[in-house]
Amino acid sequence: MDLIERAAANLAKARRVPAEEPGTSPAEARLIGQTQSELAKPRDAAVFIPAEVAPPLRAAPRTGTGPDPVVPLAEPAPEKHGTQIEKRTSKSATIDFGRLRSVGMVTPFGARSRIDEEFRIIKRPLLLRAFAKGPEAVKNGHLIMITSARPGEGKTFTAVSLAMSIASEPDLNVLLVDADVVRPKVPSVLGLSADRGLVDLIADETLDMADVLIRTNAENLTVLPAGRPHHLATELLASERMARIVEEMAERYRDRVIIFDSPPTLASSVPGVLALHAGQAVFVIEAERTSESAINAGLSMISACKHVGLVLNRIRPSGMREELYSYYYAYDRP
Repeated sequence: MDLIERAAANLAKARRVPAEEPGTSPAEARLIGQTQSELAKPRDAAVFIPAEVAPPLRAAPRTGTGPDPVVPLAEPAPEKHGTQIEKRTSKSATIDFGRLRSVGMVTPFGARSRIDEEFRIIKRPLLLRAFAKGPEAVKNGHLIMITSARPGEGKTFTAVSLAMSIASEPDLNVLLVDADVVRPKVPSVLGLSADRGLVDLIADETLDMADVLIRTNAENLTVLPAGRPHHLATELLASERMARIVEEMAERYRDRVIIFDSPPTLASSVPGVLALHAGQAVFVIEAERTSESAINAGLSMISACKHVGLVLNRIRPSGMREELYSYYYAYDRP
């Protein structure tokens, strides 16, 4: 036994304790990328580390006579929560922000505009509620569903622009989910080529969330497309597995805002299912077109969500050519 081996043996002997913490293996405690509830309890610094999981040893530089001291190599710094999913995500895509800006959408870059300011007003109460603590906390407040009563009222425009506006925040990440599986528009609006997505994730239990995500050149924005056409797409989104996936998103990505571009409430049962899990909803109304009866009927379909905001879309102020999302009203159900 050479000098390093003898020193390693002495170090291990000195650090040995009678027993491991019950129910916890050292290998489990060293896993990276698990949620806090999956990690083993923190270890005391004096717990003996068996050879099969102990860090490798190296000799420190000599400073005088006598045997060389032996110190463990430094452990790699733990990854920030959420980075593991981006590393596993196999697909990336480039968004043409100039094109989006030319059609009046919000982007993380470019000169300030009226539409940017409108979405700053819209996102602020949503973000405050998404990460509220204490008595103000909202369950799954970071899950936000965007819907409308009928098609064509601007819900996808709102979902994408809101995601872009939130992604411009330096400390926030956004996952934009295209849950309108019958008429998916998010990839075409963003100019992305999408294959597998949400429908595939529900239908194929061997897929993981990371297998269907798309990273974008907006640093804080990731997209989950609707996926391939399926004859039971609506039924899949209303299934128990979809409910489990949404709850997994809520638990797995607590540090990010998750925005669902949902189908219209009067055209699909999906919004009612999402309302059971989303902490907040944004209901888009087209000015001078959506009737009061349609609004009331649409809101009743998502009554399970207690925190709903209304966005009045396509207001045309006199003397101005641009269409504005210039009115936002939030209310809580009793």
